[in-house]
Amino acid sequence: MDRHELAQFLRNRRESLRPAEVGLPAGTGRRRTPGLRREEVAWRAGVSANYYERLEQARAPRPSPQVVAALARALRLGDDESAHLARLAGQTPPSRERPAAEVPEGVRMLLDRVGAVPAYVLNARHDVLAWNAMAAELITDFAALPAAEQNLLRLSVRFGEQWCRGSGDGFLRQAAADLRQAAVRYPSDTGIAELVRDCSAVSAEFAASWHAHDVRGPQTLRKRINHPELGALDLDCQTLHVPGTDQRLVTFSAEPGSVDHDKLLRLQLRALRNT
Repeated sequence: MDRHELAQFLRNRRESLRPAEVGLPAGTGRRRTPGLRREEVAWRAGVSANYYERLEQARAPRPSPQVVAALARALRLGDDESAHLARLAGQTPPSRERPAAEVPEGVRMLLDRVGAVPAYVLNARHDVLAWNAMAAELITDFAALPAAEQNLLRLSVRFGEQWCRGSGDGFLRQAAADLRQAAVRYPSDTGIAELVRDCSAVSAEFAASWHAHDVRGPQTLRKRINHPELGALDLDCQTLHVPGTDQRLVTFSAEPGSVDHDKLLRLQLRALRNT
């Protein structure tokens, strides 16, 4: 059980909720807290205000599974947030290993069969484990990078708009959420802490997202990628979980007949010539 991380997560989620969202009156006086009060969360969860206060102060004993479930309901947590809360509370044993680096053979075969769709595979640390020729043409030649640099987050904060971060595309927020979960799942992996430290020092946006303690799952993103020859491409970015692993298959696509789709077809021809 990580008492301090649990305390910060509970406090962040409590402060992000507004009384009206849970059916409580806002009240006539000014609130000193930006969200719900501690006693309001305690009342909704059916625990004492004193016990909940000690949870947020990292002084309480490990909550039972019933209390964890009640807190998740009181704070209106989603599935990913509820699972994260259970891990922080010590209800789910953490893995003693690092994020898996071996990509299933079937996924590798799929990468080569998706045609004009750029795709790559990430682990929980955002290491790029495998990619197809289209991803190399669209983003970068991952094989030419040192192993330590084959990480999507490091590339994004290093190159910024010159690489694949479209304005407001939400990638850094999602990466911070992913790493929050990975840090709890793999507490012995010092590489995660190093990655967070390095990227926080370079990117204020990532640092703010990390401190927000958001752990919501991957969403469909609209991403703008700036290609050195084809210019900007506005693409739909889909994330699919690889069953039995913490890996994700990420694909990029465009509406058939659109300008961006035509650019992907041109990239496919380049990829075929280079193989």
